Amino acid sequence: MASVVKINVLTVPDEQREVLEKRFAARAGSVENADGFEWFELLRPAEGTDQYLVYTRWRSEEDFQNWMATSMRGAHGGQGEGGERPKPAASASTLWSFEVVQQAEPKA
Repeated sequence: MASVVKINVLTVPDEQREVLEKRFAARAGSVENADGFEWFELLRPAEGTDQYLVYTRWRSEEDFQNWMATSMRGAHGGQGEGGERPKPAASASTLWSFEVVQQAEPKA
């Protein structure tokens, strides 16, 4: 069975970049213990776009869906000052899905 990759494409206005990065730093650990989780990266745009990429790799589609149904909602349901949910840092979001068909590692 091939691993699956999920890339969440987040459109983030310049003034919200620091907010987004701080929120991801604060959530450290929220996905790492999920069954079937293999990898996470938050990719900041270097030039020419306002889109961040949130890269996660999973053992299977089922593992990803199980995480979405449970832990992910908790990870994204934090509260701000006064108990209300904070405004999203991203103005838009798109989820891309891929199956891993080839991979390579550095030679030892």
